[in-house]
Amino acid sequence: MLLIQPHSPPARAARSLPAALCLVELKSIYFQFCFFIDGMNVLFIVVDDLRPLLGCYGDKLVKSPNIDQLASRSIVFSNAYAQQAVCAPSRVSFLTGRRPDTTRLYDFYSYWRVHAGNYSTMPQYFKDNGYMTLSVGKVFHPGVSSNYSDDYPYSWSIPPFHPSAEKYENDKTCRGKDGKLYANLVCPVDVTKMPGGTLPDIQSTEEAIRLLNVMKINRQKFFLAVGYHKPHIPLRYPQEFLKLYPLENITLAPDPWVPRNLPPVAYNPWTDIRQRDDVEALNVSFPYGPLPDDFQRQIRQSYYAAVSYLDVQVGLLLNALDNVGLSNNTIVVFTADHGWSLGEHGEWAKYSNFDVATRVPLMFYVPGMTTSPVSQGTRVFPYLDPFSHNGISAPQGQSKKVVELVSLFPTLAELAGLQVPPVCPEASFGVVLCTEGTSIVPYFNVSEEEVEEGKGRCDDTDRSFHEEPVAFSQYPRPADTPQWNSDKPKLKDIRIMGYSMRTIDCRYTLWVQFDPNNFSANFDDIHAGELYMMETDPNQDYNIYNNISHGWFFKKILGFLKH
Repeated sequence: MLLIQPHSPPARAARSLPAALCLVELKSIYFQFCFFIDGMNVLFIVVDDLRPLLGCYGDKLVKSPNIDQLASRSIVFSNAYAQQAVCAPSRVSFLTGRRPDTTRLYDFYSYWRVHAGNYSTMPQYFKDNGYMTLSVGKVFHPGVSSNYSDDYPYSWSIPPFHPSAEKYENDKTCRGKDGKLYANLVCPVDVTKMPGGTLPDIQSTEEAIRLLNVMKINRQKFFLAVGYHKPHIPLRYPQEFLKLYPLENITLAPDPWVPRNLPPVAYNPWTDIRQRDDVEALNVSFPYGPLPDDFQRQIRQSYYAAVSYLDVQVGLLLNALDNVGLSNNTIVVFTADHGWSLGEHGEWAKYSNFDVATRVPLMFYVPGMTTSPVSQGTRVFPYLDPFSHNGISAPQGQSKKVVELVSLFPTLAELAGLQVPPVCPEASFGVVLCTEGTSIVPYFNVSEEEVEEGKGRCDDTDRSFHEEPVAFSQYPRPADTPQWNSDKPKLKDIRIMGYSMRTIDCRYTLWVQFDPNNFSANFDDIHAGELYMMETDPNQDYNIYNNISHGWFFKKILGFLKH
């Protein structure tokens, strides 16, 4: 007897003969590629607060063999960016294919279908096209922003699964040196002594594996989304992962100071971090007081440990995909909702427009496209133990193209052989199905030489608007200077919006007056600006906004707001 039942008519069984999908046109660049596709399944893995701190992205310290193995069979995007560096707005953005100014969600307290428009979501679109859609863990942000239901039944065929241990995430489960329990930021634990003897991400992996086995029996196309909590705070993970990262090997951020020319409005004062018991005990001054160096190293150590713990979960999940014989006809996408600052610019957490907060890992495994066709029964993702596996697998292909998470919806639709949703018109609040992103499938076969040749100069104010893709992010603030609600202002308190544009070689940000009553930005009232040149300032420490003409940047951001 099957353990789940679809809420939509069952899709046809997968055919044995694949259809060829060929010929992609990218502006003036023409190229051809073919890959086998026949209503492939989709395994969509989204991680909470994960910056590209992975071996496949060049980190020399982290142990992430399973994610690296996935990368070695995938196209990996090294310049992928979220639309807002906070959970709910980012997730609603990429799951609907609309930007925050269209979902009108900048905080956690509204449901887009009521607040903005009844937009179709990515899983809803797959569901409407005959897929069984399944959600495990944190995919949508829980609460008002997904109607207290993770947008069920619109997006999902059955009610989403949430781990029972999730409700203990912020409880006093971290044992201090005095033997007492605290709600700490740094929180290695003995899993056997946790409530229920487990952790949320362990439970999510177990449920996702169970669903894969059911799908094998069902022989039905599926879209399975698995959302992992770590390395989101608190940094609570099995304590044995600390062994991978001796504290003496942990360094501080390369730029652990607040940049002298950073506009105060741009600073993230990491207020949620300050409320954790171990941080609160340090009595760090608000907003710029630095954490002690030894505690900074402990945070960075625990973030690394949490990433390796996450890698184990991903490895077990991908190994299960092998076990049920579905690796040869399942697209795997791996990404995060946004990044996380680890002391850069004197900041912790996300809540900013810097790369450390907006840049995310993004990779696509497509059987027969990113790898040679895989025969039935071939082991594609054997589990790799981070405690014994030392090698780093190189990505199958790597693109430096600048891409955005808002493009996930059209990209996955194209990869699965579905009709790509149309581009949204200028005013799309009444349009149910459209996307403000563009499919990045054409970039899967663009050589790095073409990327380098297509680079434009950020100081060229006559530069064409169509030479190279850009990514737009934004962040709201309640005031020009850091406040206790600067990181997560409620809609009614937003007075300034920071619109940020990332090209291949620079980041440009304007902080402008914003009216939360009519969701309008006033570019005639600029409060501050930032400009960082990646070639000479990759960490974005030296703001040269006042040293250069802004004509091209200004026109580009205004053009973005109009479309």
